Amino acid sequence: MKYTDEVKVPGKIALVTGAARGIGRACALALAEAGADIALGLKNVKADSGLVKEIESMGRKAFPMQMDVSKMEEIHAAVEEAVRYLGRIDILINNAGVAPENYIENVTESDFDYTLDVNLKGTFFTSQAVGRRMIKQRYGRIINISSQAGFIALPTESVYCMTKAGISHLTKCLAVEWAQYNITVNAVAPTFIYTPGTDEYLADKKAKETVLSKIALGRIGEPREVSNAVLFLASQAASLITGTTLMVDGGWTAM
Repeated sequence: MKYTDEVKVPGKIALVTGAARGIGRACALALAEAGADIALGLKNVKADSGLVKEIESMGRKAFPMQMDVSKMEEIHAAVEEAVRYLGRIDILINNAGVAPENYIENVTESDFDYTLDVNLKGTFFTSQAVGRRMIKQRYGRIINISSQAGFIALPTESVYCMTKAGISHLTKCLAVEWAQYNITVNAVAPTFIYTPGTDEYLADKKAKETVLSKIALGRIGEPREVSNAVLFLASQAASLITGTTLMVDGGWTAM
């Protein structure tokens, strides 16, 4: 086997949450390009983004599912559907996330609860639902999307920062408990990435200049630069890596 063959996932089944756009979409496409069939966890399964056709054009299966990870019933129903349609789940990408902005003194309980429900509770219980099946099959790769915000403080993003820090530590807990079942659990922590979720913020020239001044490489990231890291961690090339958070931040946290 060539070294490059190890950074592929032929014949694997992957579930990607928050797959409709941005980093989630890029992860779904990267895994499909590398040989996986994809279960697409979507907050609104009826919204057609063309992603299914794009994956199917690669000769891979794509199965869209209603999956708002803030709702326990949708988590369990989606995991059951994915296994029923695709047979199993080998790879889980916990990507779904929200980041409502507000200064600490103005944060409402509803914003606080919703951010935790999606980012932290959703990641935990999706991991649990899929992990139970991975334990039985004695194999699994789980990659959580954390953020550089879990390692630094971003004004107006206190609750988001807190949840992303929690995801990185949850990653360690899952990795330690499930290592005995040949399940690796890692996280990827991106910096600012060009996505529909950051378009408005980065359109502000002053805000963008501030962000760029913090990134050692001096540029905003692209979704594929995150999905490439995710693909690596999902592949055989990363078989001895577990419990770690890989910074994909252009050097922000090194400065």
